[in-house]
Amino acid sequence: MANLGRGVTDLKLTPSDIPLAGDDLARFETSFEHTKEVWGELLEENGNRLQKGNLSLHWMNTEGSAWNKSRVKPSSRGLTLMDINRPDVYGTVPKIAPHRKFASRGSIRDQYLNRMPDVSDYTIMDRDEVWADNVETLYEEAVARQWKATTDVPWDEYEDIVKLPEDIRLASAQVATFLTEVEFVAADMPAKWLYHIPQDFLEVKMFMVTQMMDEARHQEVFRKRAIIGGGLLHASPGFEWALKVILEAPNHTMGSFMLNLLAEGMVLTIFRSGEMIAPTQLDKEIFRLTLQDEARHVSYGVMQVKNYLDKHPDRAAATEELHRFADIAEQVMLTTLTEPTVIEPLAVLLGGGIKYAETKGLDGVAKLWDMLISEYLQRCDRVGLDRHARCTLPRTAPWAA
Repeated sequence: MANLGRGVTDLKLTPSDIPLAGDDLARFETSFEHTKEVWGELLEENGNRLQKGNLSLHWMNTEGSAWNKSRVKPSSRGLTLMDINRPDVYGTVPKIAPHRKFASRGSIRDQYLNRMPDVSDYTIMDRDEVWADNVETLYEEAVARQWKATTDVPWDEYEDIVKLPEDIRLASAQVATFLTEVEFVAADMPAKWLYHIPQDFLEVKMFMVTQMMDEARHQEVFRKRAIIGGGLLHASPGFEWALKVILEAPNHTMGSFMLNLLAEGMVLTIFRSGEMIAPTQLDKEIFRLTLQDEARHVSYGVMQVKNYLDKHPDRAAATEELHRFADIAEQVMLTTLTEPTVIEPLAVLLGGGIKYAETKGLDGVAKLWDMLISEYLQRCDRVGLDRHARCTLPRTAPWAA
């Protein structure tokens, strides 16, 4: 057999750019050595007791537990968050989180606080920075309405997509590509803030996890839709500037405003137009399924920002700060709304083909534009942020002015 070159033993691994964690590991070691007086004492106590074959059984002392006084029963819908939060001891969410511990709200914990570690990453201690009065019901709805992108979409009808005229097929693939680009940022934003929220606001943390799962599924379904019907096409630089604003918002409420009121709100409007822009029944089903998820995210955002402004001790100053953020966010969003990779495929789909994209198609997008801006301003009105006089987004599409 001919010599095929170097043997296996001569092969070397491709150099890795992953840095070693030496400095971070050193800080970790120093931190835990510094706190060893507490956790080491616990270890010594527990170890000695176990070596002697003794049981503590302190956890059987129910003094301080509310179970005997506050029995919880399932409702007709099962056992919901609303049911278990009915007793004050479990359902009262403090205005300010009392500590940065992992212990669950309502548990017997106060007597152990001085032996528990502080979680320095828990920085959102004010409930009204993240709370929404509908967050419990939104969580219950989210877990009840989970769907599977693999089996709940009629992929067996994919031949209907393959048979589409090329311009319609490519336009629908481009819209799906654009949506794959934006969906994960709608998961990144709650992920960014999730670990800053202490356990006392657990309902918000739980809802955020469902939003992240929703967005993962949306990214999945639109990626599959693009690949099955024309391939992933062109990225949208203009929209990525809007995504950057979402991730770099100065606080959670501003990020929620940009994501849930502005960006997701506009995506919700597009999804509601699925009957007009979906070229097949398969596409209509995708828009129907994703629509129900986006509606929850927008609902949380509206109620969260409203609660933030309603409860803020200096509402005028908080409102002006949000206006200043919106002044920039809207202009960056306008970059998105003029992107060819967004506007043009919508025009092709609404016009019924490339032949009518510049006439009937752009007219249809202009009507969609009017809906996007009107519904955004309605959401702002609902939270108590009047943007009508200050909105920097043109009320009519630039080509229709």
